[in-house]
Amino acid sequence: MRKRQGRCILSGAVILMLVLMTVLGSGCGKKQEEKTSDSRTAAEKELADEGVNKGAEADLSDAPKISGLVCESKLSLQYAEAFQVYKYNDGFQVIDVKNSLSYLVVPEGGEAPEDLPEGMTVLKQPAEHIYVAATATMAMFHALDGLGQVKFSALNAEGWYVDEAREAMEAGEIRFAGKYSEPDYEMLVNEDCDLAVESQMIHHTPKVMEMLQMMDIPVFVDCSSNEGHPLGRVEWIKVYGILLDKEEEADAFFEEQTKVLEELEGFQNTEQSVVYFYINSSGQAVVRTGTDYIARMIEIAGGRYPFDSLADESKSTVTITMEEFYAAAADADYMIYNASIDNKLDSIADLTAKDEILKDIKAVKEGNVFCTDKDFYQATDIASEMISDIHLMLTGGDEDEMTFLYRVKK
Repeated sequence: MRKRQGRCILSGAVILMLVLMTVLGSGCGKKQEEKTSDSRTAAEKELADEGVNKGAEADLSDAPKISGLVCESKLSLQYAEAFQVYKYNDGFQVIDVKNSLSYLVVPEGGEAPEDLPEGMTVLKQPAEHIYVAATATMAMFHALDGLGQVKFSALNAEGWYVDEAREAMEAGEIRFAGKYSEPDYEMLVNEDCDLAVESQMIHHTPKVMEMLQMMDIPVFVDCSSNEGHPLGRVEWIKVYGILLDKEEEADAFFEEQTKVLEELEGFQNTEQSVVYFYINSSGQAVVRTGTDYIARMIEIAGGRYPFDSLADESKSTVTITMEEFYAAAADADYMIYNASIDNKLDSIADLTAKDEILKDIKAVKEGNVFCTDKDFYQATDIASEMISDIHLMLTGGDEDEMTFLYRVKK
């Protein structure tokens, strides 16, 4: 593997000193604005098939101005709205995450211009010693056959539902380097970590981000969870295709995932309602907002989401009382219990034991309660499979063909 130059081996004492220095600092993160519209003109769809908007066909006036570089095109995105990619001469690219950070991707062998826009982070292509702290992104690396470039994990082996990631950790090919809020700085520096991929949770521990940057480890913050459309999340694979220098592979994978929507085109909505939720440790119901990608999945699959009116662009979930939950969910035709957060359900009795009021919900009475597998939240690369599962559920399809859902026994 290519090693980064100019790194010194840090002792535990130096690490401690740097930690103490950064304790004095503070930072804050910004939540990405969510959008749900995926409408496109016919012309935009045609350009999307080509993969990029070329020259005069695209408005490049919003491209970041970088000394010595000229923006030649920008990526045409089909569903994602939380990022944009601008392509410059000599293989340079800018990944601009809306309301968050911008990244200049420098091609292998290239050098970043000295005078960059304020706050722009430099990422060198391809990253080869990656620390994955955003657990939902590991599936993206796996989909691109890029696990060989992941060397560090924020989860232990048993925490992974991506089988190949767990096996790589058991074989010592990926090492546990501390959770996102307490990384093993000494390991990351001494073993040449060249990229830390974080979720937006890193904004709750800004000193960690500052420490990583101080140690010359660039930080990429994944904001894919802000996408309103489920395939918007999947389209972030194009970002990881750039970081791994596997753009063609990313485009091919994304095209395969969009075929699920093509298969559902023209399908008339069943008008059956579907509730997606879990009960937290305080006995309250946690449901997705109407602008969240889960609500959009239900709609695409042919269902209706009873909590569609809960629109909060700053949140993907809302916690409500059981009385509020019952008022909206009493007549629900189907219920999906989110076991990626809570424990899986072995029987409907497991569900009703959480609150007696659940016994009076239509879906519970009729035995139409389904549960997610634990691996769903880590399987961001194949989110379209959940749409297919919900569609099978609503239309009485073969439940053995489901990927993430199973019917809860009475």
